[in-house]
Amino acid sequence: MTLDEVMQQLELLGQEGIKNIFVKHGAREPFFGVKVGDLKTILKKTKTNYPLAIELYNTGNSDAMYLAGLMTDPKKMSRDDLNNWVEKAYWYMISEFTVAWVAAESLYGTELALVWIESDKEQIAAAGWSTLANIVTLKSDDEIDSELFNSLLDRVANTVHTEKNRVRYAMNNFVISTGGYSMPLTANAVAVATKIGKVNVEMGGTSCKVPNALEYIEKMHQRGGLGKKKKTVRC
Repeated sequence: MTLDEVMQQLELLGQEGIKNIFVKHGAREPFFGVKVGDLKTILKKTKTNYPLAIELYNTGNSDAMYLAGLMTDPKKMSRDDLNNWVEKAYWYMISEFTVAWVAAESLYGTELALVWIESDKEQIAAAGWSTLANIVTLKSDDEIDSELFNSLLDRVANTVHTEKNRVRYAMNNFVISTGGYSMPLTANAVAVATKIGKVNVEMGGTSCKVPNALEYIEKMHQRGGLGKKKKTVRC
């Protein structure tokens, strides 16, 4: 499929109800309001296609940008590609999901995430923390720098409540991921989760809730899910 053909399909699959929901969460024109499940019907036709994914993302259309994240080959993404993507990710569904997922599965995830979390731009910093959270869910524990990630947990403990809105949300998820997916980090993550308690995030007037990190990790423990890694985070 060509870029024009994919964009035509996206327009046909758009739903006003989905569009209205996305607007409440921060999406803006141009986009059509396509459900993720419907995006995957296009993905079945294109398969993995890095060049087309780059074209789609650069349209600035939120539906196309999300689809690009599902379509690309993360191992082919360059530093420039990823930096371009994070700069253009204007709302959290793209910055904290699409960009963070692809970055975590790329060759440069930790390297770029550590730069992004220092950004003064809320969406970029949130993308960095989300990338780190996804890295923990994917990499084996012997691939994770425990000293680095424990220092990041300590940073969350000391700063989360004074960070920008979506950065607080991403930091909270980082605590959940480190506690739930990396056994060497679980004890410190639980201690941090206990210290930070409830993290308040403005959710744009929607009914979405911020998960309590300590309770979430405990639920993973009760389900026998602690330390069980994922093969992919893109969905």
